[in-house]
Amino acid sequence: MPSPTSRRTVLTAAIAAAAGAGAVSSAASASAAAPSRTRPDARSAASSVDNRFWTTYTDWRCGSGAGTRAVAGRRAGLVIGHPLGSTDYTDPHTGTTAAWEYATWTSPVHRSTVPATEVIASWNADTPAGTWIQIELRGGYSDGTETPWYVMGRWAAGDGDIRRTSVDDQTDGKSSIWTDTFSVDDATGGLRLLSYRLRLTLYRSPGTRLTPTVWRIGAMASDIPDRFTVPASLPGLARELPVPRYSQNVHVGQYPEYDNGGEAWCSPTSSQMIIEYWGRKPSAEDLAWVEPELEDPQVCHAARFTYDNQYEGCGNWPFNAAYAATYDDMNAVVTRLGSLTDLETLVRAGIPVITSQSFLKTELTGAGYGTSGHLMTVIGFTEDGDVIANDPASPNNEAVRHVYLRREWETIWLRTKRYDANGQVRSGTGGVCYVYWSARPTAGQRRALRSLGLA
Repeated sequence: MPSPTSRRTVLTAAIAAAAGAGAVSSAASASAAAPSRTRPDARSAASSVDNRFWTTYTDWRCGSGAGTRAVAGRRAGLVIGHPLGSTDYTDPHTGTTAAWEYATWTSPVHRSTVPATEVIASWNADTPAGTWIQIELRGGYSDGTETPWYVMGRWAAGDGDIRRTSVDDQTDGKSSIWTDTFSVDDATGGLRLLSYRLRLTLYRSPGTRLTPTVWRIGAMASDIPDRFTVPASLPGLARELPVPRYSQNVHVGQYPEYDNGGEAWCSPTSSQMIIEYWGRKPSAEDLAWVEPELEDPQVCHAARFTYDNQYEGCGNWPFNAAYAATYDDMNAVVTRLGSLTDLETLVRAGIPVITSQSFLKTELTGAGYGTSGHLMTVIGFTEDGDVIANDPASPNNEAVRHVYLRREWETIWLRTKRYDANGQVRSGTGGVCYVYWSARPTAGQRRALRSLGLA
């Protein structure tokens, strides 16, 4: 089963203090009330989430480059044109200090359509051996001040040059970085992030002509209302996508250096299912490092190359998306959706979605476990509108396909607050998901993605 603890519970740990007895009481009453059986207003859902991604040649040219160069073509990107200089980086996870040439690119200021309490960046890039990238965010608050430059990730597709890592202990007293998420410390006080810039730093070994190539950089900004329950959506689709099935639990105890398999591997296992749905997989050469007797070595591979050395786990959301995009012609983002209707839009277009949720054993009929944070893959909907999910928290691959009751499932996925087994208020992810798709989408897929602000 999934891990019983998760840093997602830390992300909004202030909930318990902010909620107070009156807030908890009123939320409990709202939870007990019968939900209206209406389709959520798409404008209302969209008003809580703002997506902005830079991907085109024009996008790269509109940013402020210092040593970087925009590259045109079927898939436009950003590369090192000429390095600005050299800097030393001491890897905190190996103790190794090395010199790296670097160049930078800073996005234009993006004024979010949503005054935000949270921002999650994601990126798609190629980092050949001898290269890596750093992603930073700086935002403007509603009180007229700015955040510092926050590091959202130091990332490489491999692990031979640097160890892929988030950065802890970043705060200015108004906001903090929780592994991969910018979060306003006290959302109840009214402070919001109105705008932000993203900065990329591209690194390479000195004296070489190597370069990373970044195809996509962007972020999802959101202000999801506090809620223990959510409006009930009306079923609108009956379809099931042929997504491969992998169990995380067949890997229990494998590779302790990548968090020991099993319950810790829900995210890379889900990612691998979707990557293979799109017809991509690691080569035999890629998998040569895996012990030959292990089942589904590609899941071990996904765990290794999504592993966040600071978090000491494979559940870093943007690192999973970045891993998916290392495969040929793949796009991947982290976002939030506003309803199961939004999710149906993607599945109707042939795009499965990886969702993040937390729940008690009694809150999801048929799961057989409870979790404070778990990833699974939505692959379709039944005639009754119930959710068909490939749930990696299953004893074997054959048991991975589950049908979960629609009302239960949309609640555990979309809520932002919940009660744990001890009656304490904890956080919910509020509709967080990973969306992966081909860089050559069909017309229908392109329309579906654009309707949700993803393409």
